[in-house]
Amino acid sequence: MTSIEDFTSQYGLVKKIDAFGYMDYLKSNPDAPRKHGKVVLVTADTPLKASRGEGKTTTTIALIDALRARGIDATAVLRQPSMGITAAGSKGGASGGGKASLTHPELIDWGLCGEMAAIAAAQNLLVSFAEKAIDEGKLDDVLVPRVSEVPSRSLRSITVDAGKNNVAEKVVLTPTSELMQIVVLSRSMDEIGERVSKMIAGTKDGKAVTFGEFIDLWRITNMLSDAVKPALTETVNGSPVYVHGGPFANVSIGIPTLISVEMACALHDVVIVEAGYGTDAGAQKWLDIACREFGAQWPSAAVVVTRASTWRDDPELAWRYPFHVNRLEGLDIPAFPLINLWEGEDDQIPALRETAKKLEFRDPIIGNLYRDGGEGLSDQLDAFVDVLVNGSMPARPHSHKGMSVIENVKWVAEHAYGVPAERVLLKDGFIPSRDAAVKLCESAGISLADLALVAVKSPATMTDNDRAPEEERTVTLKKVEVHAGAGLVHVNLTTSLTTPMPKIV
Repeated sequence: MTSIEDFTSQYGLVKKIDAFGYMDYLKSNPDAPRKHGKVVLVTADTPLKASRGEGKTTTTIALIDALRARGIDATAVLRQPSMGITAAGSKGGASGGGKASLTHPELIDWGLCGEMAAIAAAQNLLVSFAEKAIDEGKLDDVLVPRVSEVPSRSLRSITVDAGKNNVAEKVVLTPTSELMQIVVLSRSMDEIGERVSKMIAGTKDGKAVTFGEFIDLWRITNMLSDAVKPALTETVNGSPVYVHGGPFANVSIGIPTLISVEMACALHDVVIVEAGYGTDAGAQKWLDIACREFGAQWPSAAVVVTRASTWRDDPELAWRYPFHVNRLEGLDIPAFPLINLWEGEDDQIPALRETAKKLEFRDPIIGNLYRDGGEGLSDQLDAFVDVLVNGSMPARPHSHKGMSVIENVKWVAEHAYGVPAERVLLKDGFIPSRDAAVKLCESAGISLADLALVAVKSPATMTDNDRAPEEERTVTLKKVEVHAGAGLVHVNLTTSLTTPMPKIV
């Protein structure tokens, strides 16, 4: 009998799974044994600093270890981190820590599962084809940036000597690239090929020119043959974990690949999905992009992680954590607050529970997960398990396709950031940027309003000034960028770099 093992191969110290092949097999064989796992979203408070996470990955790993200890077939799907930032020490590792960590964190944090390098090579080859197209008179400019996993300030804006014309280009980190987004959102190699063909390479006489008009796409898709396969690793306690797709939910979509989550749901009863940064970033994009526009499963529950210090120690920012929890509850997603303690904070637990009670939260889950791992959670999960066992599978929300980009951002600002539509401001230059994007899309035969919205924002703030009184908070729209192949439109809300620099550590 065919099983997942027939689609699994060794890749160094981890395994790779042909998720496209396995899901196609299940589609063609509806009587084949499979599960219909429920998705749980692990998200977080907006961090005080972008470089200091709240502990989502540590929580995710501890959570599946605790669930499996209770006899529940649980797994997690994590994002492949950006080696240039994570391994350089600018932010926490993406493989947990202490008793809640993966067996080979170096493979994850240093990008040794391969997809980052392959995606970078493929997108850079696309740019090379675009430069050659300029030589041949097929393009006047290049609109697709080169990518790198090694951040460098000097690469943010460059000029290439292209013979008769100097061509302005830029370099962004691999996870923020359009090709990474295409891999995250696609369900087959054919879909990847179709999406790459729709990527806008540049313009000719003011009109969009797509890659499908002048290159053979097999050159690109063949380079991705291993990159499209999720990596299978495990926690130090033996729980299975799948790793696939890019991070950076502030300047990209920051979620694991949809195919890896669907595969995990076919293999396990509970699938913990980690989304980048806070609820205003990764959770917003899982709900409003992955679920709303690309058919991913709506979460049956959510776990909202925070540090005690992030939640309580800065009174001007204390509104953010209750906002996140209540927002998810308002979407009928049972939201379980989880407070991830630092060493020496155990004496704060009674006060933390009392504060949560006053806020009418569900009974919070509290523990030092780095120190205690899943053992620190297992006796606090009764209500959480009850929701997973007895809750119904949620329905898919309606699409926002056809909504104007400004109205779409206003909707997100109100629902995800707490800023009403009348306080969404337009910076000088935004309307010309929007109009140029509309014109570019029309010349490519698509509508800007049919692209899913990606809010490009600071990871550490939700509004222009989170410390302002509620009635004075605003969100300012700055510019628009089209990712036609991925089916996305980026709208910059606050200053954020797609090639951030690492800290010296």
